[in-house]
Amino acid sequence: MMRLIKAIVIVTIATGTAAALGGCAPSVSGGAYDRYQTRQAQDVRLGYVESVRQVLIEGTQSGVGTMTGAALGGLAGSNIGKGKGEIAGAIGGAVLGGLAGSAIEEGATRQPGLEIMVKLDSGRMVAVTQADDEPFYPGDRVRVMTSYDGTTRVAHHY
Repeated sequence: MMRLIKAIVIVTIATGTAAALGGCAPSVSGGAYDRYQTRQAQDVRLGYVESVRQVLIEGTQSGVGTMTGAALGGLAGSNIGKGKGEIAGAIGGAVLGGLAGSAIEEGATRQPGLEIMVKLDSGRMVAVTQADDEPFYPGDRVRVMTSYDGTTRVAHHY
């Protein structure tokens, strides 16, 4: 009966973590704004795309994956052996689970991005990296928008 309860707990934690990890990564999309960036003036500069390069944007390591992995690993490890072996298994499982959980979280939140080089009308060059959710090509007319907090994004200027 205890093994069934442990299995139910493990499945519940794993399911909750999978659902939570999807919401952990902050958006790096050029079209996404956090609530503090709304109703705020932005500095807007116009220019042309000089070049575009595919990049990989690292995932987050918020600790959710580590904590969940440690909990699951500890539960799984505690099923190994009896008495002192159970404690050692729980500790070992927690350590290995934490490491695995952290790696899984980072991998799950990693995403493709673009490094967009823009030649501003002023002649200055700027590079902005953001999610690869809108295609940009050399020669595209774009706006480079910078928020009060320094967040910069590129959008097409139609």
